[in-house]
Amino acid sequence: MNGSRRLSPQEIADILRDRIRSGELKAGDRLPTQAELADEFGVERGTVRQALRALQEDGLLSNVSKGSPPRIAEVTPSTDKPQPTMVGLAPQLMEAFTAKHVRIDAACLTAETLLTALGEPVRRIHAGDLRPESIDVRILLPSRDIDLAFPVPVEGRGDDDPVHRRWLEQRNAQGQVLRYNLLALRASHGIDVHVTFRALPFTPPVKLYLLNGVEALIAYYMLTRREEEWESGTLDMYDTLGYESLLFSFEKSAGERDAAFVDESQKWFDALWATITTDLTLS
Repeated sequence: MNGSRRLSPQEIADILRDRIRSGELKAGDRLPTQAELADEFGVERGTVRQALRALQEDGLLSNVSKGSPPRIAEVTPSTDKPQPTMVGLAPQLMEAFTAKHVRIDAACLTAETLLTALGEPVRRIHAGDLRPESIDVRILLPSRDIDLAFPVPVEGRGDDDPVHRRWLEQRNAQGQVLRYNLLALRASHGIDVHVTFRALPFTPPVKLYLLNGVEALIAYYMLTRREEEWESGTLDMYDTLGYESLLFSFEKSAGERDAAFVDESQKWFDALWATITTDLTLS
């Protein structure tokens, strides 16, 4: 599938997440067998098992057993407790896209989670189920010129840091796809779409999403040591578990405390946007 190297368990899990979020795999569908997935991705069954465990931990699979392939779970996030970022963000974005004027602000390490979660609203717009008049997305990402706090090599940075190059390639590729998918709605549906990126001079310790000025969702980046095959070698690094970070939701309608958090989060984002951040080119 990838030609020059084998996919990691995280990459396989990400591909399957995309299929679930896009609707290619629907709630109740059975996944292919581990043998079929291993053959499709050109990896060992153990790699597939690790990917499936990650999806199970995110609540995306049900009926996980040794006897038969698991099924895609029905995603029913509860407002009573925080959800893993991938589970919690998608339905909140769907709700945000029911507004006439959609405004999404995000501060994060990469646009990966946002890109995946936007798949369903974009699909619903193409299907005619949603029709906002405008979409304004602003995204703060770390600058390519800083020494990131994470991800970083376990043994420390060298003159040529492959971990930084890997992050930069992912940051740029995901941002470009996200921008393309949204701007395409301007040509196909006449929606007034604006997607803008700016560069942070520091590594954000949390991911923050602000939806239409009425909801703030925040998750702490959890760090772990892990290995990943990349290019022609193995990267041993301290990296984030972005999908597993619990997403906490604050809504203005929930009371004064939540409303204050939403307002202050918006002020913090706006201040960064207008002051110490710089223009970001995804290249």
